[in-house]
Amino acid sequence: MTGLSITDGEPQDGTMSTAHTDRTPLLPSKRQDLVVEDVYDDYHEASVPSAIFNLSTTIVGAGIMALPATMKVMGLPLGILTIIVMGILSENSIQIMLRYSRPSGARSYGGLMADAFGGIGRTLVQLCIIINNIGILIVYLIIIGDVLSGTSASGEHFTGVLEEWAGGPTWWNERTFVLFTIAVVVLMPLISFRHVDSLKWTSALSVALAVVFVVIVAGVTIWKLFAGEISWPRLTPDVYDQKTFWRLFTVIPVMVTAYICHHNVHPIANELSGTADSSDEKMRNVVRWSMLLCGTIYLCTATFGYLLFGDATSDDILSNFDTDLGVPFSHLICIIVRISYAVHIMLVFPLLNFSLRLNLDSFLFPRATPLAHDTVRFSLITGFLISCVFLGAAVVPNIWVAFQFTGATATVCLGFIFPALVLLKDKPLLATRRDKWEAVVMVILAILSSVVAVTTNVINLVDPGKNGST
Repeated sequence: MTGLSITDGEPQDGTMSTAHTDRTPLLPSKRQDLVVEDVYDDYHEASVPSAIFNLSTTIVGAGIMALPATMKVMGLPLGILTIIVMGILSENSIQIMLRYSRPSGARSYGGLMADAFGGIGRTLVQLCIIINNIGILIVYLIIIGDVLSGTSASGEHFTGVLEEWAGGPTWWNERTFVLFTIAVVVLMPLISFRHVDSLKWTSALSVALAVVFVVIVAGVTIWKLFAGEISWPRLTPDVYDQKTFWRLFTVIPVMVTAYICHHNVHPIANELSGTADSSDEKMRNVVRWSMLLCGTIYLCTATFGYLLFGDATSDDILSNFDTDLGVPFSHLICIIVRISYAVHIMLVFPLLNFSLRLNLDSFLFPRATPLAHDTVRFSLITGFLISCVFLGAAVVPNIWVAFQFTGATATVCLGFIFPALVLLKDKPLLATRRDKWEAVVMVILAILSSVVAVTTNVINLVDPGKNGST
């Protein structure tokens, strides 16, 4: 679901007219490939619980794997505070979007930006969604590679599941070969569906597998806490020089990526039942409850994950599940955790690819026929994207690096800078002086943290030393 952007406004092919409706469903079963289409035959009004589920599913993704590592960088108290603050800021930025969407009549993020800044606003949103989704899909492949083939960090090798089964490295469990095989055999068939509705059962299974991961991590940690086998966690940041101080800012993009869901807010809001006024209030409640739910999940995962592995926590916590956890059935638990989340990633992959493909096609071919009706264009774009993601996963060293670059650029724009700019533009004259000052502060902090994070990451890549979270 993440990254879906339904463009509002004029027809793109110059001939098709678009009827205006009050609602646009998130996952329509017909004509959802028409980026400008906002009339659907199979539309059913959604309830608040289903909207909370959809938004929460959008939020929880691969970012959860890197959150325990943020605790290692920040220390437990500051890490917990950062997760809470980022959740509050993310909710506030979404509320800004909802507040300004009503007077503008925007039914998508692109429509909101187009109302405030014209075509350039819509184009910027599309570009950021493309960059954000490509970055996250690369992270997905990296995680799959870590789980199946293993990974090395700070001179330590974390064994992959296939390595364990083979008793060591072989040609068939080598990382590049495994990722290529997964991309061709598993991911290509899934991303070849023309309609999101075809993925509804795989999406349901992916959510269940994510829950399994969180429950197991919490359960193992609680068991070891009662057994007295967990040492006292570090409470302060590991800062001892200027370089490690600037490293603290690299946590921000990871947090931003974990909470990003802004591009799916409008489609979910458009599904809600009731009048315009009542649905607006319902959506505000949906955002609050979703952020509370996901924030709780993040706090549990980050805290329990860091308590379980301490300063040995990897950038991708799944890599830590290659050892004896010191609990009954430890080996079986490790296998279940790693395999279940790897499968979860494989099943979520086509959803992000679907929205990425739509936005890329809309950006490159704004006046072409609908993508679902052009088999050649559909196949070329699909093949191009999976190739780019595969090559990116082969080049990017770990998920921390990917999160820093995408989170500090496109994601921070989608999550904070664009909503704040819409408020500062204040086309319907809704903002108070205090609102505008808060928006200015939000933009300045977002830009500063992004610049510092990207700069620090580049320096660490050039001169590794003691970098990232490792």
